[in-house]
Amino acid sequence: MKIGEVAERSGCHPETVRYYERIGLLPEPPRTAGGYRDYRPADADRLRFISRGRALGFSLDEIRSLLGLAEDDDLSCGDVDRLARGHLLDIRNRLNDLQRMASELERVIGSCSGGERGQCAILDTLRHPPS
Repeated sequence: MKIGEVAERSGCHPETVRYYERIGLLPEPPRTAGGYRDYRPADADRLRFISRGRALGFSLDEIRSLLGLAEDDDLSCGDVDRLARGHLLDIRNRLNDLQRMASELERVIGSCSGGERGQCAILDTLRHPPS
């Protein structure tokens, strides 16, 4: 199948398919006599795997590791479990950081009196971090 069809089957944009080829997440497919890329159904499956991993917030390096784990029949699920648990911990840490930022921003916005720009509590907070 050509790039448009594999893109449609996988839910990826054709440019994303090319990008994943360039960085080695998707093996470069053979070419037809006319020079077109000739994708297989397994390529669409791999692209869906990558897209789902991205939707879950895995980095491209983590997805590369997951693909390696998925292709090695001798590995246990424990390796995948460890990678997923590490990723979940990272997500929870980012959520905590975002919550902290939201609370601080709410506090700063709440201290704004709507006066002159020279007396803006929001701008003042950005100029002078808390000590």
